[in-house]
Amino acid sequence: MKSILLIGVNRFGSLLAREFHSLGHEVMAVDKDEERINSVLPIVTDAQIGDSTNETFLRSLGINNYDVCIVTIGGDFQSSLETTSLLKELGGKLVVSRADREVQAKFLLRNGADEVISPEKQIAEWAAIRYASDHILDYIKLDENYAIFEVPVPKEWEGKSIGNIDIRKKYGINIMAVKENGKMNLTVTPEMVLDSGKTMLVLGEQKSIQKCFHM
Repeated sequence: MKSILLIGVNRFGSLLAREFHSLGHEVMAVDKDEERINSVLPIVTDAQIGDSTNETFLRSLGINNYDVCIVTIGGDFQSSLETTSLLKELGGKLVVSRADREVQAKFLLRNGADEVISPEKQIAEWAAIRYASDHILDYIKLDENYAIFEVPVPKEWEGKSIGNIDIRKKYGINIMAVKENGKMNLTVTPEMVLDSGKTMLVLGEQKSIQKCFHM
């Protein structure tokens, strides 16, 4: 269980709060809008109404007691930037800030953010890759070159074992897991036989995966 300081409970912030709550983490929510704070009270551990650009207010929260500080302020980049900078100055262990544009991400990283998240950009990338091909069921980008794809078993692989296919040697791709009827099997062996009712989680270079599965 982690202790999380969530600053900004707009739509994205409140969705984050709900997810953290479902995972059993402790969340302190902060926003200067009372209505927003009231809306998340049932799903957070604690909440306060206040201005996150006010150093005295932030200091009163005991910033260094939180495992993660997340800034999701939207529509007011100046406040987001000031808040990010103050969090780091006050001892934030891990400061994660939201950016809507590339230039914002650069400023945030230069002014205290350890990491930057861009929800709309990340969802757009995922949707473009997911729906541009009939062979991709899910996608997780790891960096500029590597990713994890969930793909169905190709027809020419049906009835063959993973060892016989040997895509690690041919393409440098690893089969991390096999999924069937919604259940994930992480114990992948060379003897495991693939069929049409299964999907695979494969890890490798995006170009190699695209070539292997004819995307």
